[in-house]
Amino acid sequence: MVRAGITVDRLVQAAAELADEGGLDRVTVSALARRFGVKDASLYSHIRNLRDLRVRLALLASGEMNEAIGAAVAGRSGKDALVAFADAYRDYALAHPGRYAATQQRIELDEVADTAVFRRAVELTYGMLRGYGLTEPDLTDAGRLLRSTFHGYIHIELSGGFAHARPVAASWARSLDALHRTLENWGNA
Repeated sequence: MVRAGITVDRLVQAAAELADEGGLDRVTVSALARRFGVKDASLYSHIRNLRDLRVRLALLASGEMNEAIGAAVAGRSGKDALVAFADAYRDYALAHPGRYAATQQRIELDEVADTAVFRRAVELTYGMLRGYGLTEPDLTDAGRLLRSTFHGYIHIELSGGFAHARPVAASWARSLDALHRTLENWGNA
């Protein structure tokens, strides 16, 4: 029997809140069941397993990130678009560290390829990169460079690894300048 008031959307939202409060590792079926005051088994009529829940959480967080990035880059191109994209990405990750962590877990392409969220993430990234005149396979390579740079920076920042006196935001801005110059000269590499 389905418990009144519990839906997949409410479960995923509760998982997102739990992830932001204590980290993605704290998101378990048992923790969610406790939050809803039910037994673990009650949740399996809404989700298949923990993996299903975490993929749904990643899609929720990616959708939220897409909205922030899309609003930030609207009407911009070149360096302005890159900076807006990167700042929205970083701002989301810092404000929602658990949700952001969910977007970084390994998800098989066949689990998300047909979702609007996945397509929108690709559209936003490739759209911004096309402003630099890139086409395939350079779009994929440059997208990987940006994601790995953003993620590495954010991961170190979230873990408190930037202990130098220089403001982290100043280093972030310089990193974006370097990425811009790299993208401008991509074809010359």
